[in-house]
Amino acid sequence: MNENHSLKLFENKKVRVQWVEEEQKWYFSVIDVIAVLTESSNARKYWSVLKTRLNAEGSQLATNCSQLKMQSSDGKFYLTDVGHTEQILRLVQSIPSKNAEPFKVWLAMVGNERINETQDPELAFDRAMKTYLQKGYSKEWINQRLKTIEIRKELTDEWNRAGIDKESDFAILTNDITKAWSGKTVFEYKQLKNLKKENLRDNMTNLELVLNMLAEATTTEISKKEKPKTFQDSKQIAIKGGTVAGNTRKDIEKQLGEEIVTSKNAKDNLIELSRHNILKVENKNKKKE
Repeated sequence: MNENHSLKLFENKKVRVQWVEEEQKWYFSVIDVIAVLTESSNARKYWSVLKTRLNAEGSQLATNCSQLKMQSSDGKFYLTDVGHTEQILRLVQSIPSKNAEPFKVWLAMVGNERINETQDPELAFDRAMKTYLQKGYSKEWINQRLKTIEIRKELTDEWNRAGIDKESDFAILTNDITKAWSGKTVFEYKQLKNLKKENLRDNMTNLELVLNMLAEATTTEISKKEKPKTFQDSKQIAIKGGTVAGNTRKDIEKQLGEEIVTSKNAKDNLIELSRHNILKVENKNKKKE
């Protein structure tokens, strides 16, 4: 079974999942999730009854569910009802079960946090800091990462001012900037780092983050000066801003004698630094002996 057709364990129970590259989303088997949460001996019948109830309530969950071929217990692949993460979390809310209760409590907590953050945006930065620390990132890297959020916000505000507000257009312009400074599209960059749904910036080294910030900050300033009237104008500006950082990357690479855009991420650098520090301590101890 390849990495796109895998199994996730939920307290020793299997839930089939599949990665859909075109959508950049994980899809989960609805039947498997229901079987885990309800401990029903006939999850298919449970889902059939639940779909009727959801339709009566006006929910689009059952209607919008997709089907993908997933491997069954007999080793063959059959079309199976699936849902992406948002749909599965909505499904959990509709299942009265003790196994579903922890998820419902978590959803309520997250909802409360987001409401509080709209009233006090600083809370969002505090939460991000704690999350990154828990994941093992250094404080220096985290401060850098949080700065990228500020730079990105300034850029999207400038794009809004230029009349660009579609997420798809943001993605195109971001891709142009990334390609211009790194030499790779966002998709190619994520492939290099072996990423799927993970955030690309969360997997950049300090230098990669700095160059990405330079590219976006430069794009913002050029856009403010040139005041683009069309989307194509903004595309050209995105390439200009990215190229400035791209030239800087090439200069740094000449000085270092190595590439900056690699499969490494911030955590890899931390591991290497830790190993280096351990070796220094060991060598000191040997000299003392």
